[in-house]
Amino acid sequence: MPLRIAFLASEVAVAQTARATLIGRYGDAPCDNADVIVALGGDGFMLRTLHATQHLSVPVYGMNRGTIGFLMNDYGESDLPERLAAAEEEVINPLAMRAMDRAGKLHEALAINEVSLLRAGPQAAKLRITVDGRLRLAELVCDGALLATPAGSTAYNYSAHGPILPIGADVLALTAIAAFRPRRWRGALLPKTARVRFDAVEADKRPVMADADSISIDDIDWVEIRSEPDIRHRILFDPGHGLEERLIAEQFN
Repeated sequence: MPLRIAFLASEVAVAQTARATLIGRYGDAPCDNADVIVALGGDGFMLRTLHATQHLSVPVYGMNRGTIGFLMNDYGESDLPERLAAAEEEVINPLAMRAMDRAGKLHEALAINEVSLLRAGPQAAKLRITVDGRLRLAELVCDGALLATPAGSTAYNYSAHGPILPIGADVLALTAIAAFRPRRWRGALLPKTARVRFDAVEADKRPVMADADSISIDDIDWVEIRSEPDIRHRILFDPGHGLEERLIAEQFN
């Protein structure tokens, strides 16, 4: 029986052209009746595809029609069924964020890469950090802080000088962004099961926003974050080019 493939593409012309070409060659199945979903675009589109299809438990194979493409495979039009059959699967769990804004509204979102807190005004943010109900840092004065998954550790986390985490590591990276006080605080590695809470201190004059994979909440009071083991994102990579290899190779660039 032929492999049932659903093709999704970002809005950019090169991705839409690729989708039309591949559909003409391999057909196009509905996502809820597909054996595999092929996402055409960049990493941002891959994240949106994973979020949109997480209820289907269908593996997603990305092909790069964007810019960076860390989560994507090389684009190619020939032998696609054979590439899909040989692909290696990685399973990642997202972060679940609950954020209360200062108006008393609760927001919830999922993040595959990271949840970040960022100053939203001219003054540095002032954050209080609690882990599993225990106060760990009474005051972090900074431009922001983030909690990253292993899959997201090479994204914003890495740019903020956080550590790259092996994909199989059961840890999360807590990283400060431009920390002012404590000046030498470089963050922490936390177990994947940890529940992390950030409280915005003096939020009236030091407003803070929260962001979970580009879902933003303004003027937050507090944010709680935990890994969500019940959601499993299945991502396919060409042999020898999986996330484990990419995470290692990134450290030697």
